[in-house]
Amino acid sequence: MRWALVKVCLAVTAMVVIAFAVPLGLVIREMASDRAFSDAERQAGTIAPTLSITTDREELTRAVLSTEPGDRGHLAVHVPAPDRSRTGEGAAGGPLDIGTRRATPKDVETVQKDGRASIAEVTGGFALLQPTALSTGEIAVVEVFVPEGEVSNGVATAWLMLAGVGVALIVGSVAVADRLGVRMVQPAQRLAGAAQDLGEGHLGTRVPEEGPTELRSAAVAFNSMADQVVQLLANERELAADLSHRLRTPLTVLRLNAASLGEGPAAEQTRAAVQQLEHEVDTIIRTAREQRPQTQGGQPGAGCDASEVIRERMGFWSALAEDEGREVRLAGVDRTVRIPVARPELAAALDALLGNVFRHTPEGTAFAVDVHHSGDAVIVLVSDAGPGIDDPKAALARGASGRAGSSGSTGLGLDIVRRVAESTGGDLRIGRSVLGGTEVRIWIGLHGDRPERGRRGHGRRVGRRIGRQRREENRAAAGPPH
Repeated sequence: MRWALVKVCLAVTAMVVIAFAVPLGLVIREMASDRAFSDAERQAGTIAPTLSITTDREELTRAVLSTEPGDRGHLAVHVPAPDRSRTGEGAAGGPLDIGTRRATPKDVETVQKDGRASIAEVTGGFALLQPTALSTGEIAVVEVFVPEGEVSNGVATAWLMLAGVGVALIVGSVAVADRLGVRMVQPAQRLAGAAQDLGEGHLGTRVPEEGPTELRSAAVAFNSMADQVVQLLANERELAADLSHRLRTPLTVLRLNAASLGEGPAAEQTRAAVQQLEHEVDTIIRTAREQRPQTQGGQPGAGCDASEVIRERMGFWSALAEDEGREVRLAGVDRTVRIPVARPELAAALDALLGNVFRHTPEGTAFAVDVHHSGDAVIVLVSDAGPGIDDPKAALARGASGRAGSSGSTGLGLDIVRRVAESTGGDLRIGRSVLGGTEVRIWIGLHGDRPERGRRGHGRRVGRRIGRQRREENRAAAGPPH
């Protein structure tokens, strides 16, 4: 936009300069020519008094040489022979040519006959032929030579000045257009950058209300929209907190009933589940009432140790897996793996995936959780040996499950996991696991960058390597073939 404005201004200014400078240059040349011939007419007029008195050669020669152009050889006088019918039979003498002749005899004769001044083009310049009446009634011609340099005297200088003024105007207009372009483009760029930041979740982004009237209006509208977005999110968080708070009353009743179940594994598991449910409700209330979202990729203080959280949640789900006869495998959590995701959100994402395994696969179905650190990302694989997902693409849509026999499912679990991954610049993929069922692959970026194709390919290679390890473990557990 900025350079387009500069180009338009350059073109318009150049056309204006050409439209005015070219005619002005031609006028200056005509004025210089008129000035030179006017001076020549004045110089020719200085001989007229002498011609009106005498036509004597010596007198005329002295008169010609006494003038400036005559002294330089630029003045000549052409006196025709006397007409005997007017002067009498006794008159004698021939035509006189005093000075240096440059005009042709034909041109001189034409001026004598017509009695009008004329300009003839000669070698090195022009000759002004001025007719002058003699006392005898004849017409003498005074010739003044005007060199080419005098006709164009000062024209080149004037044209150079015009060219300089034109260039200065063009440069000045380009500079002004550039400043105007910057004044218009910078607010537009700030507005575009703020819109991108707001789309990435930076809710505190605002735009300075600067620049032209239209851009100031756009900045005011953007800031108002951002304030409304923040207010709507705050209202949504308060609503989630209020709804979660309403669950406390039935949870209290459930906890009292669980306390009366007595002793036994089932009673202990029920009380643990109720306690965990109360903890999750409290976490939802605290998270919803915070001033900003928990998950902001790359923000200090928002991360957690993925290995620790996964071990904790697998400890919770392993008890239920043992009751249902499910084989559980956990790998890659033997060292600290820091990720830019809040602890409650990672726990909620894992609970959503593991809850789907228990909800949508038969009892006794094995499942596994693998964690791999690839340097710039962390890959979490949750796989099972269940029936799988009929339509993985539809399962990623909010409100859809895609699981075979998924009646009663809200379809929001995978959407929660997807939002957690995308908040770090990662993504979520669903495929076929080496156990025969579903494999959910969570790519969590460590630097907030969207994974490139090469990195995605690296993630697929990691998944294939983990799959080969699992197949080797299965063959080792089965023993040698009989």
